[in-house]
Amino acid sequence: MTRPPRLASLATAVPEHVIRQSEAKQFAEALFGPALASGDRRLMAVFDSTGIATRYSVMPLDWFGEPHAFGAVNDLYIDRALDLASRAVARALEGAGLEPRDVDHLLLVSSTGIATPSLDARLANRMGFRGDFKRTPVWGLGCAGGAAGLSRARDFALADPHARVVLVALELCTLTFQQGDLTRQNLVAASLFSDGAAAAVVLGAEAEAPREPARLDLLASQSTLWPDTLDVMGWNVDGSGLHVQFSRDIPTIVRQWVRPNLEAFLERESLAYEDLRHVVAHPGGPKVIAAYAEALGLPLERFRHATDVLRECGNMSAPTCLFVLERFIASGEIGAGEYGVLAALGPGFSSELVLLRGRD
Repeated sequence: MTRPPRLASLATAVPEHVIRQSEAKQFAEALFGPALASGDRRLMAVFDSTGIATRYSVMPLDWFGEPHAFGAVNDLYIDRALDLASRAVARALEGAGLEPRDVDHLLLVSSTGIATPSLDARLANRMGFRGDFKRTPVWGLGCAGGAAGLSRARDFALADPHARVVLVALELCTLTFQQGDLTRQNLVAASLFSDGAAAAVVLGAEAEAPREPARLDLLASQSTLWPDTLDVMGWNVDGSGLHVQFSRDIPTIVRQWVRPNLEAFLERESLAYEDLRHVVAHPGGPKVIAAYAEALGLPLERFRHATDVLRECGNMSAPTCLFVLERFIASGEIGAGEYGVLAALGPGFSSELVLLRGRD
């Protein structure tokens, strides 16, 4: 049988500014507290229930105390995104023993800024990619972007067995913070979101690389878009920028929809739920992780890598599930022949699943 596309290398990068959650809460109380009604000040407790100890940001904490025009913020997004993406891609290519000129297709996923020419074109110029490589910028997938990106990278490698495909999932969520927005959604976002980037090297069946430390087959994928759920998660856009929108019902959605969706996917791949050894889930927050565990009938310990990424890095949106996958790979837990699934939910409301199998 023809070999499936495979994940050869995976690397991550975070920006330089570390924000401790205690500092973020103190900052938010000083910024929002005087303007909040007495009954709304209890919302500050959300900073204590995120399961986050530290987060990373492209800007220092005090920068968020002043309003910034959307255009100026977007210029920062382009500049800092390129720095972060360059670091992640360089590490992923080095892990596979490849150079930028070896890349045949670059897929870049991001939803926290706008760029034309797109970030992938700018990144190619900075890193010295070949002039004839293919590129695909993808926008608007939010937290589902890392899993969707790996799925699309697999599709490209499946269509061209000789292709070396590089995926970049990158979000600078902190730059979407709205200094004058006193809504619950903005406060929750301020307590939860952070910045980061992940890069993956995906190889077609006939493509080679000197090194393949990740050693995972990408067997199949599934995208699901549930109807009449557009208001569950996304952005509202106005003159000041991107305002986060999400529903309180996301943990309930996870409990009700995730397992039937996953079982249907596995059945189409001639697998039973019991064949699945590893679940690599996007850690949207502690309640989301707990909902995954409840829905799938698994102990919370099985989601320790997701919990650790959330605690140490916060919710970086699209790349976060790839940070979790990086830890699975480093731990050596996905043994040869064992099945796992990469899972993430995002705007739409949507689900992205990628079926993984450990290689010898």
